[in-house]
Amino acid sequence: MPLMVPYSVQVVWLFLLALPIACVAWTVTHEEVFREPREFCENRCKKGKTLAERKFFYLFTCEYCFSHYVTILFLALTHFHLLLDGWRGYLIAGFALVWIANVYMSIVGLLRTDLKKEKTMVKKLENDEGTQME
Repeated sequence: MPLMVPYSVQVVWLFLLALPIACVAWTVTHEEVFREPREFCENRCKKGKTLAERKFFYLFTCEYCFSHYVTILFLALTHFHLLLDGWRGYLIAGFALVWIANVYMSIVGLLRTDLKKEKTMVKKLENDEGTQME
């Protein structure tokens, strides 16, 4: 029976490994650098001829969906498993990583929304002050 990594180390790995998963999933599904491929995928998921085609292209537009595939890639690269050895540990790790990564992405989404809201309010105040001075 293989030696298990201490649970405390596994938890640290869980929270740290979820960071790059969230980063990759968020970048592909939201950031400007992938806008053109994402728009192509959005078009194909709306106008695809088959259900399989629509679902395949949808996965590149949804951070939750895409995070599952990124997680599978990271599990293959790192061989990280959680609580149990073997396939059961990989399965538990996969769903735990997806969940933590999506918590991170939700926090980023909320922060970005707040920042955008503040920028809009500042611009409105600046415009209001500019019109009052005239």
